[in-house]
Amino acid sequence: MDSLSDTLKKLKITAVDRTEDSLEGCLDCLLQALAQNNAETSEKIQASGILQLFASLLTPQSSCKAKVANIIAEVAKNEFMRIPCVDAGLISPLVQLLNSKDQEVLLQTGRALGNICYDSHEGRSAVDQAGGAQIVIDHLRSLCSLTDPANEKLLTVFCGMLMNYSNENDSLQAQLINMGVIPTLVKLLGIHCQNAALTEMCLVAFGNLAELDAIKLQLVEAGLVECLLEIVQQKVDSDKEDDITELKTGSDLMVLLLLGDESMQKLFEGGKGSVFQRVLSWIPSNNHQLQLAGALAIANFARNDGNCIHMVDNGIVEKLMDLLDRHVEDGNVTVQHAALSALRNLAIPVINKAKMLSAGVTEAVLKFLKSEMPPVQFKLLGTLRMLIDAQAEAAEQLGKNVKLVERLVEWCEAKDHAGVMGESNRLLSALIRHSKSKDVIKTIVQSGGIKHLVTMATSEHVIMQNEALVALALIAALELGTAEKDLESAKLVQILHRLLADERSAPEIKYNSMVLICALMGSESLHKEVQDLAFLDVVSKLRSHENKSVAQQASLTEQRLTVES
Repeated sequence: MDSLSDTLKKLKITAVDRTEDSLEGCLDCLLQALAQNNAETSEKIQASGILQLFASLLTPQSSCKAKVANIIAEVAKNEFMRIPCVDAGLISPLVQLLNSKDQEVLLQTGRALGNICYDSHEGRSAVDQAGGAQIVIDHLRSLCSLTDPANEKLLTVFCGMLMNYSNENDSLQAQLINMGVIPTLVKLLGIHCQNAALTEMCLVAFGNLAELDAIKLQLVEAGLVECLLEIVQQKVDSDKEDDITELKTGSDLMVLLLLGDESMQKLFEGGKGSVFQRVLSWIPSNNHQLQLAGALAIANFARNDGNCIHMVDNGIVEKLMDLLDRHVEDGNVTVQHAALSALRNLAIPVINKAKMLSAGVTEAVLKFLKSEMPPVQFKLLGTLRMLIDAQAEAAEQLGKNVKLVERLVEWCEAKDHAGVMGESNRLLSALIRHSKSKDVIKTIVQSGGIKHLVTMATSEHVIMQNEALVALALIAALELGTAEKDLESAKLVQILHRLLADERSAPEIKYNSMVLICALMGSESLHKEVQDLAFLDVVSKLRSHENKSVAQQASLTEQRLTVES
């Protein structure tokens, strides 16, 4: 490292004198030192104050400009060097060098600017002010159709530079789009899909741009989807690391494009679209990544009722059930999760529920009851809840399934996974609400589910509170004797008193709490609790409630409490 100090001293002198040979020698020594220990060498370079001198060595006339740009590219790999490079005034001369005709100069300058922009607001801002992005896009356009290796390397560096320049920055991404980067990148992807590094760079750049909502449609209209399908087709059978990465990035991007409503509908084309058909063919494939992307794409297509009804009528459910079947034993968790997501979305339209039930979806889903993976548990619960909505027979059948109910009660205690806990409670309540069956209630009582429904009535989500109160009212109306002890030990009456006394309780919560109080009067022990808690005071105040239904129910409840006291 002593020789490094000497080199830096020497460089200071020669940079001023411009003795070309010694200058070249010093720069070579620096590059060597950076190759051996980049961070330490960069610190020394910064401490020596030599960065400021580099600006004068980056002029178009300088014979060593490519080497200097290379050194800047190397030091800017360190986060702590990016702002010093900006402060040393290096951006403007680097951007000027982008006008060079020399390929090596362009390559090293592109690297230097790309590294300075990486995760650096100051770097991006300086490149933006110097007008660097437009020059790079013009290069990409003019070099786009040349496929020699040196040119492809340069294109890769320029794509990488634009990506670092605009990453997670909406206004710079919008600027690139206005400069016409989308058709240029699509063209690049089409011509250079054999070049792994360049393809990957383009795909990641698209992934960044596709985060912007309106852009998804532009990307689709620019023909990106056809390029992606082509890449997938070429790489699907390869086991080369690069090809597997491209297949993943390309199919992920395809799914991302379907997150925009307009782009999704355009590609669905009423279910006749060639893109939709190609995506369908991914589901039976033997490639996990394609199965995953296919199932996620279907879940995205299933975002409106029309699409869902069309897909169910055209046999998509059977394809998804076959896919799930292939992943029951030691299956791929992400594929399970994606296939269940798709089935859940497809089950939303009322007309699809009966069709999916008769196709055997509940049986297919129940095979995953033993899963220990919260994301899979969460989707499984959501799918069953959608399927039994207003389907009394199915709700009764599931509600009498002791294995299922016991598993739900277990998941109602999954404190680490709020989503799973919430969905389990909601499904328990849904089984009662939709079946209105004594047998279902008995099964839930025997499995210890009552206390969870009572706790659910105190949820912070009004919709869940309400679902719990309606289920509890049905229990009190149909099987009060069976549930009496559990309702008592869960302190239901105290909770109802709290809900009625709390001014923040929503009107429907107050209404259903009073309905439930009336239903509980049939039990001697619960009736006594109601009397002990002075419910009459709370209820009589609600007679003047601004909500008509609440006020009427308060009058009825007051009469009931007075008669029974």
